[in-house]
Amino acid sequence: MIRVAVIGAGAWGMNHVRVLAGEPRCALVAVADPDPRARERAAAAAPGVACVADPDEVLGRPDVDAVVIAAPAPAHARLALAAFERGKHALIEKPLALDLGDALAVAEVGARSGRVGMVGHVMLYHPAVVKLRAMLASGSLGALHYLFSTRVNLGRLRVDESALWSFGPHDLSMIDFLLGQEPESVTARGQSVLQRGIEDVVFLTLRFATGQMAHVHLSWLNPRKERRLTLVCSQKMVEFDDVTPDKLRIFDRGYDRPPEFSDFAEYLTLRDGDVYIPKVPMDEPLRLELQAFLDCIDARTQPVSDLPHGVRVIRTLAAAQRSLAQDGVPVRLADIDYRPRPAGRPMNPAAQRGD
Repeated sequence: MIRVAVIGAGAWGMNHVRVLAGEPRCALVAVADPDPRARERAAAAAPGVACVADPDEVLGRPDVDAVVIAAPAPAHARLALAAFERGKHALIEKPLALDLGDALAVAEVGARSGRVGMVGHVMLYHPAVVKLRAMLASGSLGALHYLFSTRVNLGRLRVDESALWSFGPHDLSMIDFLLGQEPESVTARGQSVLQRGIEDVVFLTLRFATGQMAHVHLSWLNPRKERRLTLVCSQKMVEFDDVTPDKLRIFDRGYDRPPEFSDFAEYLTLRDGDVYIPKVPMDEPLRLELQAFLDCIDARTQPVSDLPHGVRVIRTLAAAQRSLAQDGVPVRLADIDYRPRPAGRPMNPAAQRGD
């Protein structure tokens, strides 16, 4: 039986508490949060679980094998380092860190620890995204030309991270998962409407060495909630819409090039075929993510959203942040400093954000 603790019982941390409390393969033994109201909610959701204020108290417990770090984003790297140094497996909620040097340090210490390190990129465990990746890999969609995603709503304001760092990890992790490569360059432009220095809306464009392009729209200042990812391929097009009941729609549409033609009008012919909705057996993505975490602990394997994957996402975010600070100047990922933070150097979550 794997003994697990949750650090951070806010809105998303409570979902971890709920799922882990009902998971028969593990025992939820402790929850840490400095807010007494959060501890009360956790105690009500998981009766008998120790609820404490100090995360160090949880990390020091010998009866804790693994921790889920769902604290505010600026604390992720510090808590992850402490967890690995004390021999705990760790699932770190996104973003892995708010600074590339911190993310690299976590990955380095995690690798040395021999423990499972996982980043909470929950969309990689969404059944529709898993099926989408399999379809793309099979060649049934043809070659990918470009993709674009929209992640917007009229949502909760964050004071410690912008829309780029709060929403961006979801879409960038999916793009990394689907394409299996980092972008060559990133451009980003945004606007701070409600809070000075914290972008409420961001537009990203990613270019890849293989020729594909991706565009991402992120905002918590939008009239309606949208969670949509569209892939435009040579044979078919696919839309993943996480807001609707039918998560995937496959469009047999595009342009065909016949082998022989007599004039230019015949060179490109429009193909307007059927729209197909595949059956995707659904389960809660967070439950699947936590089950994958437990599987990896049992098997001593690394997950799909391992620490190197998390570092790649942070590297792209860091490049986007640099472009954002320069009002959309393209930034090559090769120009981003890859060095881990030296041991003992104080962490500065604001450094990579340009605050």
